[in-house]
Amino acid sequence: MPRKSNQGSDNRSYLSHPEWVKGACGCGVVQFEIKYPARWAYHDHSAGTRSTMGTASVTYIGSWRKRFKILSGEEALSDHRDDDKAITRRFCIECGTPVTYERDASPHMVNIPRGLFSEGVGREPRYHVRMNEMPDWAYTGEQVNPLKNYPSVLYERPRKSKKLKTPDDMF
Repeated sequence: MPRKSNQGSDNRSYLSHPEWVKGACGCGVVQFEIKYPARWAYHDHSAGTRSTMGTASVTYIGSWRKRFKILSGEEALSDHRDDDKAITRRFCIECGTPVTYERDASPHMVNIPRGLFSEGVGREPRYHVRMNEMPDWAYTGEQVNPLKNYPSVLYERPRKSKKLKTPDDMF
């Protein structure tokens, strides 16, 4: 059984989390890690992120740059720079996975898509950024039901349209 105290020992196996949490791009060429815990986690609903990622929103975790390390595959990273918005996004050239999102306004921070980590990062996403840019087709928590004969598929039932009542004397 792991020790509950580190008194008199350098053994850190008693910790309930790793000191560093590893992540990787989709093909595994680019591997990185952040020091636990992440600084923050948030959902980004912005149009810029939507057009880059192809999704309604993306969940990012933020890390201090000094607590972020690329372990392998740095040569497989390509940058996309948006000078108007002063941001840089880095992608794996092998699989296309977006790996980092960096803002000039926060040079000491790096944002990484949460989905690139298979383990917990120590932060739950509690913030929503740019919700006013959220598309009308984004899922916002409506009730979903299982689709018959497709156990892994859930669907939203069509909304009932309200029938307009016409006055009796109209026609």
